[in-house]
Amino acid sequence: MNKTCSRLGIKPADRIVAVRIGTQTLQLFEHTRLLKSLPVSTSRRPPSNVKDSLGTPRGLHEIAERIGGGQPPGMVFKSRVPTGRHYAELPEAGANLITSRILWLRGLEPGVNLGGDVDTHGRYIYIHGTNREDRIGEPFSAGCVLMRNLDVVELHEQVRPGDFVWIGD
Repeated sequence: MNKTCSRLGIKPADRIVAVRIGTQTLQLFEHTRLLKSLPVSTSRRPPSNVKDSLGTPRGLHEIAERIGGGQPPGMVFKSRVPTGRHYAELPEAGANLITSRILWLRGLEPGVNLGGDVDTHGRYIYIHGTNREDRIGEPFSAGCVLMRNLDVVELHEQVRPGDFVWIGD
């Protein structure tokens, strides 16, 4: 990741979230010290940065927005707005819903995950909670990084916009 930062001419962030597709894990580092490692679910399709691929995008990203602070765990979001309903109250509870918190990602690598048909932010790629916690640890999403609800609530409190997110194999 330091090579990528150097190539892009940007200073490495103090906090880094590393998502490892191969192991379905997310790790939070601060000043190179591992703070936590958690299970996640990335795309059920192969990794891809291309629009409409439904693959989890690789590369260096930043947290563009933190959404949902103060909402109860399990709150369902539609278009990044809380619906006022817990996922257990909804008939589509079997579907993969966006719940609890949203960390909206923005790519930092032009032509890789920023701009054109490879724009992570424009693809609405998030780290978010899910009602399908039973699927955490296996590829299951449609491109986003899914977390258990209490895990994403805790992560949401520990990160800020501008913190880096590296997604790799």
